[in-house]
Amino acid sequence: MRVSEPLLGGLRRPGDSGSGDSSAGAMALGFSGHKVAKRKLQESSEEPPLKLNIQFSSPERKTSKERYGPSKRGAVTDSSAKPTFNASREGRAQVKTSSLFKNNPEIPEIHRSSVKQLQEKVFTSDSFEALDLHPHLVSTLSSLFSITKMTRVQKVTIPTLLSGRDAMVQSQTGSGKTLSYGVPLIQSLQGLSPKIQRSDGPYALILVPTRELALQSFDTIQKLLKPFMWIVPGVLMGGEKKKSEKARIRKGINILISTPGRLVDHIKTTKNIHFGRVRWLILDEADRILDLGFEKDITAILNALNAECEVRQNVLLSATLSQAVVRLADISLKDPVNVSVTEEVPVASPREQGDPRPTEPPGPDSYAIPENLQQHVVVVPSKLRLVLLAAFVLDKTLYEKKQKMIVFFPSCELVEFHYMLFNNVLNTVPEAESPEPTPVATRRLNLLRLHGNMDQKERTDVFLEFSQCRNGILLCTDVAARGLDLPQVTWIVQYSAPTSPAEYIHRIGRTARIGCRGSSLLLLTPSETEYVESLAAHKISVSELKMEELLDCLMKDDRFRVKRGGSKESQEAGEQERRRRATVLQSKFEDYVHSSEEALLQAKTALQSFIRSYATYHRTLKHIFHVRRLHLGHVAKSFGLRDAPQNLVRPRPGAKKRGHRQERPDLPKKLTNKQRLAAIMRSEYSSGISPGGPKKPKRSKKSQSQKRT
Repeated sequence: MRVSEPLLGGLRRPGDSGSGDSSAGAMALGFSGHKVAKRKLQESSEEPPLKLNIQFSSPERKTSKERYGPSKRGAVTDSSAKPTFNASREGRAQVKTSSLFKNNPEIPEIHRSSVKQLQEKVFTSDSFEALDLHPHLVSTLSSLFSITKMTRVQKVTIPTLLSGRDAMVQSQTGSGKTLSYGVPLIQSLQGLSPKIQRSDGPYALILVPTRELALQSFDTIQKLLKPFMWIVPGVLMGGEKKKSEKARIRKGINILISTPGRLVDHIKTTKNIHFGRVRWLILDEADRILDLGFEKDITAILNALNAECEVRQNVLLSATLSQAVVRLADISLKDPVNVSVTEEVPVASPREQGDPRPTEPPGPDSYAIPENLQQHVVVVPSKLRLVLLAAFVLDKTLYEKKQKMIVFFPSCELVEFHYMLFNNVLNTVPEAESPEPTPVATRRLNLLRLHGNMDQKERTDVFLEFSQCRNGILLCTDVAARGLDLPQVTWIVQYSAPTSPAEYIHRIGRTARIGCRGSSLLLLTPSETEYVESLAAHKISVSELKMEELLDCLMKDDRFRVKRGGSKESQEAGEQERRRRATVLQSKFEDYVHSSEEALLQAKTALQSFIRSYATYHRTLKHIFHVRRLHLGHVAKSFGLRDAPQNLVRPRPGAKKRGHRQERPDLPKKLTNKQRLAAIMRSEYSSGISPGGPKKPKRSKKSQSQKRT
């Protein structure tokens, strides 16, 4: 995406560039002469005055090696500062000031209206033994899942599905919706007579939007089926070998869990797949299935099911139900029951007789928040987003024990960039010159990444590793925002605001699951603070954290301490030292980004992806999130870039240049003014007959050889 130059107009401030600003003190010294500086130093120190050599950079353009060369450890670099100060060894070394804390917009006060959030108490006093379930199934829930009491959604949903009714279930994330349909499904299939055989084919079809959720649902169903070994589950998803999946279908799968795209592929190409015995159709995270563009696939699956089986039980589940799900319910559900769990009482409302439409699901105001979830927001200028995110990750994962964090990014390119940057900067071992490094500084972050452009084997390995580890940071896209049950996640960080309140609910739902405690943090720029009011309109209340409080953790790590010359090292405390350490961390990021062409290109690609994602917000949020409101120079600094925004656009490999017209030999070439005038003079006096007569068209070599034969 090329950002045109007029787009930058009006976004920059006078004297402000995309990379940084020169120091005010240095500029004053540059224009008033070094004598004033010399006199000031004499008055402030008892030692002999220092001789300062002030050297101004030449107006010629520096080479890339001069501009982006590695700086000394602990020094704060700033390419825009013109004067350079060189002091003797006995004197105090001068530290260049960066523009990280200059020319930033003022952070406005967040006005939060009083909001009463919809809370949902997860567990009830009723046990699974109160239901008429198989005793082996109840013991499995107790031994493998360590569950004896039902959640509120399970208390309403399980009896409804055991009665054979279609249902549309809405409940908060992490409330046990998988067991809500898994328990009645296993209960009904194990009691069929004659007993189910593997060769019978699928009796139940479960559709999920993502591969990770398919693996998780398969694991849950497999545990529930441990006492009933004759019922065989199976999973189909993209990224796996179709040949092995066809072999499993040929042998027989009784409970088929699949993503919609891969199932449609097998319906078209696999002859052994049949749906004549299907009695259950379950759509988990139904709204996400439709958001990902699976409408045509769902229609093809419903047509295939309707052609072979007429009687079945249909279930739609999600934490948020949209109007598209209501339209899908009109097509797939018959006489449905709407199950909604709110703060007051759980509701199961059957459709009125004679009403052709199902009961409307609860509106956007009915988003239920986990009871033990604390929601936070921090307002940070664009230039400080990268430093603040790194400081927060270090604070929660290195200086606190048993912390597990998920950081959501809007695109795959941003995940790859921050994974590369944090691994090479935050996981560095302190240099030998630092005396007695603290044990915390020698620890390494357990960084993992997950997004849709990864190989399926790698995605599966990352999902399993993060599920089993005690400490770790998962950098991911929204591929991990739906339905995944990742144990012991304590923090959810959203680097960019989600495109809808429903997506916000699903992201924060990865923590505080099944009664556990958790917290979330949303990063906003000063121009995006109105988003808090948008969340309040949906009864979502967040509390504000101050940027300075989150940056305080940099005071604990000596890797970001500014080295000072002289016999004594002064340890400044407070805001000035915090800013110095934040600037050191920013300089480390910038030095690494500009250390190689590969890292520089990855940073520019991530910046372009961020700008493209910023343009995808819904029109109702365009007054908050608009590309024209971005200061592209400040945004570029949050990616470790020092270039001006107009130099960031690079063509992708194999991409055609915009505005480039492919030359055609049959079209006349554009003539210059002199050539055009000469052609007019020749035509004025020519007869119109070329001297050699009309030219014959040239024959190709192929036609000539055919003529000879």
